[in-house]
Amino acid sequence: MADCIFCKIINKEIPSKIIYEDDHVLAIHDIEPVAPVHILVMPRKHITGIAAVTDEELSNIGHIYGVIRDIAKKMELNEGYRVVLNHGQQGGQTVNHLHFHLLGGRSMNWPPG
Repeated sequence: MADCIFCKIINKEIPSKIIYEDDHVLAIHDIEPVAPVHILVMPRKHITGIAAVTDEELSNIGHIYGVIRDIAKKMELNEGYRVVLNHGQQGGQTVNHLHFHLLGGRSMNWPPG
């Protein structure tokens, strides 16, 4: 999608600090972290949010969770971490491209706020 900031990052039109990439997924450091470790993990394919995921794309969502697991291990988040997926305006989604936040390196409170 032409006006999607994450699509521009995926297409290398906007620089980012990439921590992982493969044919299906890109993971980058968030530019406004809310934790010592704050990684965004997103599919390369533009999907507006979790409600737009088709049955055919479900295996890619599983792959994303595997990538998150591996990044958490690489980042030595042995004491725990949080994975957040926001959907829609009321859910706190600010970029309409499916993405997961991997947060760690500090204690997480609940409810988050």
